[in-house]
Amino acid sequence: MAKLKSELEVTCPCCQATLVVDLNLGRVVGHKEPDRGNKPELSDAQRILAEQAAHREAVFQQSVDSEKTRGDALARRFEEALKQAHEEPVTKPMRDFDLD
Repeated sequence: MAKLKSELEVTCPCCQATLVVDLNLGRVVGHKEPDRGNKPELSDAQRILAEQAAHREAVFQQSVDSEKTRGDALARRFEEALKQAHEEPVTKPMRDFDLD
C-alpha cells in the first residue's frame, strides 16, 4: 500500500495495526487498525453495563463483609497469642556478651 519510495509499511507487534512511515519526514503518515471480531453489538451495551455494575456491587459487598469480620478474627488471633504467651515459661533472654 506504500505509494512513495520514502514510505514504509510496518506492522505493530502489540496491536497488529499497519503503520505507514515516511522515511524523509521521520513520522507516521497513516495507519490502519486491524479488524477485531470480538466487538460487542450496540444492542448489548445495556446488558453489559448492568453485568459490570452487578459485579462491582458483589465485590464491594464482599469487601464490606470481610471488614465486618476482620475485627473478630484479629481479636481471636490476639487471644490465642496471649494464651500461648501465658503457657510458655519465662526465661532470661540471651545477650551476645553473655556467651563470652
